[in-house]
Amino acid sequence: MIMSRIEARSDEDTGSLLDRLRAGLPAEAVLSDPGVTASYANDMASFCAAGAPAVVVLPRTVEQVQHVLRTATALRVPVVPQGARTGLSGAANTTDGCIALSLTKMDRILEIDPVDRVAVVEPGVVNAALSRAVAEHGLHYPPDPSSWETCTIGGNIGTASGGLCCVKYGVTSEYVLGLDVVLADGRLMSTGRRTAKGVAGYDLTRLFVGSEGSLGVVVRATLALKPKPPRQLVLAAEFASAADACDAVCRIMTGGHAPSLLELMDRTTLKAVNALARMGLPESTEALLLAAFDTPDPAADLAAVGALCEAAGATQVVPAEDAAESELLLKARRLSLTALEAVKGTTMIDDVCVPRSRLGEMLEGVERIAEKHRLTIGVCAHAGDGNTHPTVCFDARDPDESRRARESFDEIMALGLELGGTITGEHGVGILKKEWLARELGPVGVEMQQAVKHAFDPLNILNPGKVF
Repeated sequence: MIMSRIEARSDEDTGSLLDRLRAGLPAEAVLSDPGVTASYANDMASFCAAGAPAVVVLPRTVEQVQHVLRTATALRVPVVPQGARTGLSGAANTTDGCIALSLTKMDRILEIDPVDRVAVVEPGVVNAALSRAVAEHGLHYPPDPSSWETCTIGGNIGTASGGLCCVKYGVTSEYVLGLDVVLADGRLMSTGRRTAKGVAGYDLTRLFVGSEGSLGVVVRATLALKPKPPRQLVLAAEFASAADACDAVCRIMTGGHAPSLLELMDRTTLKAVNALARMGLPESTEALLLAAFDTPDPAADLAAVGALCEAAGATQVVPAEDAAESELLLKARRLSLTALEAVKGTTMIDDVCVPRSRLGEMLEGVERIAEKHRLTIGVCAHAGDGNTHPTVCFDARDPDESRRARESFDEIMALGLELGGTITGEHGVGILKKEWLARELGPVGVEMQQAVKHAFDPLNILNPGKVF
């Protein structure tokens, strides 16, 4: 019902919306030129519809966000919270007639406390900027998505994002201690704590992490920090098959090792990275495994892992000699998704996560799906936690190839569920995976989650059409 009213919104209604927003916001914070607002319509996901927002709002204070939500509630106008729009599920895509609430101007690091090992930040702080700031205090903020130079902390919280170091340090949800959240009706609520321990009441903080802006708008976050680890060293191991590489992953984890990074790139991905950046990666190998340690004696750890890789059938094991070589290898991994996009111009990036013990089956299944649909599908993976990123490369101008791309994407998600996994390890549901979320949760699970949504947002104005 809300959507039908928005679709029928008249110029008079839009004028009223703009007038009420401007009453509590500086002029430069309200953008209504259609040529400008259109640039805020979508994130980086393929096959996800986006509507035309009525207005884009760029608040700088909590009070301004509250004004936006009060106005939206009064006029029954949908609000789509946004960060840097680097997401890959359509969660930041706008709907017709909505308010696009961009939080990128709320970009202050409010506090870094070395004693309590916390940082207090606004949602528009860029991940890399926070990492560099806390490093000056000898501290470390571990979550590091591949887009860390551009993605924001608010977006990371909204999608419960991961990154390369999750195998040792965990994902975003493990570092969010407390939140200030503006609810749909404009009320401000604080959740969580800044203490090392705290179990008072339901864990509403975790509820908001990964909610994709559908329950409230995060305006401040208290984040846990770790002591800054030593510089990591990286090892590269080449394998004649993806199955051998996955066997090595299982051996490493079974052996009790705690790598700071354990990443896999298949031959298709290696070839794409070489074509983009001329890095001289080994294209003749079927899989490249990168393992890193940030321990006091990383060379010894790499030697032990290298031996396990050789036992699993590695054709070559090359440990980096210094931090510069290590960083070069990590750069190759971070370029993977960009390089695969250059293969055909468009990609669909999956993030199916499976138990580590089923990782080899997942990669073999993806290869079969690629052959069946006559498509290029490269796989890079956070192998240490079973989070795979099969990336379907296709020409969006070719209707038949686009159809096959979408079908292969769905088959990959079905394969992940069949192997006991989940449809998304870190990218979120958004628009792209709504029907698959229902399959994973089941009818009772969906009913309970919808009840939670209704409790926080009874008018369904917060990011409607996403997740469910």
